[in-house]
Amino acid sequence: MDRLLSNKWTIAAFVAPALLIFLGVVIVPLFITGYYSLFDYNGLSKMEFAGVENYKRLFTNDPLFLQSLKNMSILIFGSVFVQIPIAFLIANKLAKGVPGEKAFRTIYFIPVVIAATIIGKLFYYIFSADVGMVNALVRALGVPDFHFNWLTNPGTAFLCVAFAAIWQYIGYHMLILYAGIKSISTDYFEAAMIDGATGAKATWHVTVPLLAPVIKVCVVLAAVGSVKTYDIVVSMVGSGTHSGTQVPAILLWRNLFKGRLVGYGSAQAFFLVSVCLIMSYLINRMFKKSEENASMS
Repeated sequence: MDRLLSNKWTIAAFVAPALLIFLGVVIVPLFITGYYSLFDYNGLSKMEFAGVENYKRLFTNDPLFLQSLKNMSILIFGSVFVQIPIAFLIANKLAKGVPGEKAFRTIYFIPVVIAATIIGKLFYYIFSADVGMVNALVRALGVPDFHFNWLTNPGTAFLCVAFAAIWQYIGYHMLILYAGIKSISTDYFEAAMIDGATGAKATWHVTVPLLAPVIKVCVVLAAVGSVKTYDIVVSMVGSGTHSGTQVPAILLWRNLFKGRLVGYGSAQAFFLVSVCLIMSYLINRMFKKSEENASMS
């Protein structure tokens, strides 16, 4: 086997199919999208070169897109600074061993395998003004006439959507972090215990540094996943033009497929891909030193 894998032509034969699929599904469409973004084009008429006008329009003449970027930022912040810390606390607790560990691990992961549209409908009824559990709970606590439209009020609508989106994937990151914590040798914790570091100190000074590569993966997945959020928003508040709940993926769909603004929609798509690539690069740079320290341990 070693002799076979040392042959460069053999390696190329194994790599080529996956590489061709990657080029055809990711790289080529990305370049085509970038090309279309430079034109004023509706998919039927003649293409007219527009240069960077589509990109200028994104930030100077499209308040809905700017609002969607704000909502996207809320999702990214919530996913990185709320979702992952909660997932880590749960994973750390389960990894230390609790009664029913396997059952809890499965229960926390169940929302991940449920379709986002179903999760969206579930939270739609939770926050519903008429039959919602939240309003019913407030009334039960002593405010009998409480009636609030959580999903139509501009100040709360998207926060409700963000809450549902963040809640759904806590179990996903929990399982990744749980596997990472379980892979850490107990020798590190025993050494920390000898030095007097137990409980929260051991977690902060031993678990977190050694788990840096795994945390980095979770941060990248959470940040990039927030950019492409679509289905849970549609199932909770619809895909209309209500500016308080717009996200980039919905506007992209409306421009490309309903408005037939191929050039402008392509500019949005290319910009979002660029955002994902830049975020991934910055996150990798931020965790570089931590990963090096973890690998040396």
